[in-house]
Amino acid sequence: MALEIIGKIHSKLSVQNGVSARGNWSKQEFIVETQEQYPRKVCMNVWGADKVEELGRYNEGEVIKISVNIESREFNNRWYTDVRAWKIERMESQQTQQEGFTPPPTMPDFPSDSGEDDLPF
Repeated sequence: MALEIIGKIHSKLSVQNGVSARGNWSKQEFIVETQEQYPRKVCMNVWGADKVEELGRYNEGEVIKISVNIESREFNNRWYTDVRAWKIERMESQQTQQEGFTPPPTMPDFPSDSGEDDLPF
C-alpha cells in the first residue's frame, strides 16, 4: 500500500543504529503534522543510511510531501504498524498555498517604512 502525505515536519527523533544478520542498519523516526481541518501528527520512519541522510536535508517546520508504505505485523499476539517513508519531496511555496498551507511572511511581504502614512484617515 503506497500513500502520499503532505505535512510539516514537527520533529525528528534520534537516529537508531544496529547490526542484524544482514549487516549494519540505521533508522530514524520523524513526526509530521498534517494541515487539515483537524490536524494530525503521524510518526513515520526511514530505513537505511542513504534515507537517513536524505531526511537530514530537511528542517523542522518545513512542508514536505512524503510517499509512504504502511504495513502491520504481528508479534506475540500484538500488532505493530510501520509507516515507512520511501520518498520525500520539498513542497514549493505556490504548491503549499494551493494545498492549504500558508508559509510565514517574509520581509518583502511587509510594506517598507517610507515615512508616509497610507491610511485613508
